[in-house]
Amino acid sequence: MLEFLHPGPDSKNELMETLAEAEQRELIEPESRQMLEGVLRMAELSAGDAMVAAPRMDLLDIDSPYDELLGIVIDTAHSRFPVFEGHRDNIIGILLAKDLLKMQRAPELNLRALLRPAVFVPESKGLNELLREFRSNRSHLAIVIDEFGNTAGLITIEDVLEEIVGEIEDEFDEQSSDTGIYTLADGSQRVAGDASIAAVNGAFGTALPDADFDTIGGLVAHEHGRVPRRGETVRVAELNFAVMLTRGGAVRWFKVTRAQADETSA
Repeated sequence: MLEFLHPGPDSKNELMETLAEAEQRELIEPESRQMLEGVLRMAELSAGDAMVAAPRMDLLDIDSPYDELLGIVIDTAHSRFPVFEGHRDNIIGILLAKDLLKMQRAPELNLRALLRPAVFVPESKGLNELLREFRSNRSHLAIVIDEFGNTAGLITIEDVLEEIVGEIEDEFDEQSSDTGIYTLADGSQRVAGDASIAAVNGAFGTALPDADFDTIGGLVAHEHGRVPRRGETVRVAELNFAVMLTRGGAVRWFKVTRAQADETSA
């Protein structure tokens, strides 16, 4: 009788509408609604949807000298690195940045002995299942494999959680006013996909056309012929736009660097 008088939602879309109505009636906070919607959407996503594509992976070569490895760790500021031998597809383990520092006090240590086992998952693995595995085996990073057994990318527990809570800001990121442009630890810029073209021109001293597009994401998609996927890089004028995060069919964040003079358009 209660269900007849007050029927519940019959589909995910109806449930989303119910959550939106609850927010409008101030029964839940906007942040709570966004997180609940993120949980619902995550059930439909796979590792391939949220991974960092292979071309953008920061890897360490097991045969590189210590100083070179340390330089990469400092420049990229990651805490974990896949390590390969011979070629990039041959991942032999994961190195924690803090473990590499042990070699400063004990140079005789064998780098191979510091490697942690790598976790491999298929592109099709659901994010819900992957999050359970991250929690159960205390892993924070997994290598994503395509249907042919090649390295497709990597995914971290932070990537999965961001599908629920949204972008997790780095404590070293420095925001440039309210333009959606941030300075990263390596000196590059992180630019929101909905940042205005005028803001990008002001930050980089460029003259990108802004007559036909409202946002930088729209301009980049037009130049590329479609919305670029995570891991792809698009060159527009003298700037390279590397896609860091996509959500809802649009680019959420770009990493923007100046293109070298001899680079060709991506």
